[in-house]
Amino acid sequence: MNIRLAMCGSVAALSVCAGTVAAAPAPDESHAVAAGGTRPSSPFRPAELKSALDGVHRAGIPGVYAEVREGGRTWRGASGVADVTTGRPVTPGMRQRVGSITKTFTAAAVMQQVEQGRIRLDAPIGDYLPQLVPGERGRKITVRMLLNNTSGIPDYIRYAFPSLQTGSPESLDDNRFRQFRPAELIELGLNAPPTGEPGGHTGVYSNTNYLLLGQLLEHVTGIPAEEYITRNVIERAGLRHTGFPTGTRIQGPHSRMYEALWGLLDPPRDYSVYNMSWTGTGAALVSTTDDLNRFYGKLLDGKIVNRSSLEEMQRTVPVIALDGSTIQYGLGLHKVDIPDCGTFWGHDGTVWGAGTISLTRADGKRQMSVAVNLQRWNTPASSGKPQHHPIDDALKTLYGQAMCGDGQAARP
Repeated sequence: MNIRLAMCGSVAALSVCAGTVAAAPAPDESHAVAAGGTRPSSPFRPAELKSALDGVHRAGIPGVYAEVREGGRTWRGASGVADVTTGRPVTPGMRQRVGSITKTFTAAAVMQQVEQGRIRLDAPIGDYLPQLVPGERGRKITVRMLLNNTSGIPDYIRYAFPSLQTGSPESLDDNRFRQFRPAELIELGLNAPPTGEPGGHTGVYSNTNYLLLGQLLEHVTGIPAEEYITRNVIERAGLRHTGFPTGTRIQGPHSRMYEALWGLLDPPRDYSVYNMSWTGTGAALVSTTDDLNRFYGKLLDGKIVNRSSLEEMQRTVPVIALDGSTIQYGLGLHKVDIPDCGTFWGHDGTVWGAGTISLTRADGKRQMSVAVNLQRWNTPASSGKPQHHPIDDALKTLYGQAMCGDGQAARP
């Protein structure tokens, strides 16, 4: 989940939140695959990509893995370990909890229902879910406002994990096996002070919005939202390693997931076993870097929703992330503009111990998906703000090589 309670950097800053721990280097697992015979339109340098990946590991991330695509070529690489105790190496094809990247899947599912006439983007959510969002609020907040985070409904995370407000990690362990109901999490968000008026010029990022969208999908389709998304988004995209968890463990090869919580957990604690009901249709998906690149490629090519729906998804508004930065947010999509490199679309996400980012250039020819197994590595300064860490610089270098081939993404 994009747990941005002043916790992590944004896609706009091109940095994935994480923490720090030392680990032994892993064998070189990178390789390049050429196909199609076309020369890429921008630099595609496997050696530099692997060097940048190793730099992230050396800076303090236990394990990092990535897939980069340019035209007909694909590069996959990994550096570091999946388990700091055993030294088991991380590999490029591992499954990962991808956090708020789930939101793009949920938004695509909603847009499919818009295409079928079962949902109207500018209809009040109270028309569909009057029990969950009653009264004036239900009449003012539209489906579109939930999708682009302009509803004014605050995020529920700080209330579901109350110890975070006092600087304690206790709630993370208390909730490890807790089964949340979407309705109780939504109620936490709705009962908190609003972040603004519905439909305001600037939105505020809130996971509550996407739990409501999950309930909307269930209401109009008659089946659980996770089931609908699986059938109509995941399977339509041909994804073989993506799905919602059915228990507390990830099925298939995966890394342990280490949470530092800004130095409150030292050494970082493994949260790879966790009940993900606290994130649901907002951030519970498990996927791989290969599947994420495939998904965003097909979405931007009009294969998951039609072109009209895609245009709606790419209509952005300024949204204040939970770390205070401002991002350009559409309907489940971030927009990232990099001078002299291009416009990219995608999402990032974190859950406890895992961070993932996936971006695809607007023309679909350049893609990057990166996963790390440590989160919230920045310890606080005396002011209380997270201090800069070498991991931040190493990730920017990796993103620059992956997206632009020359480090441009690291520029302000």
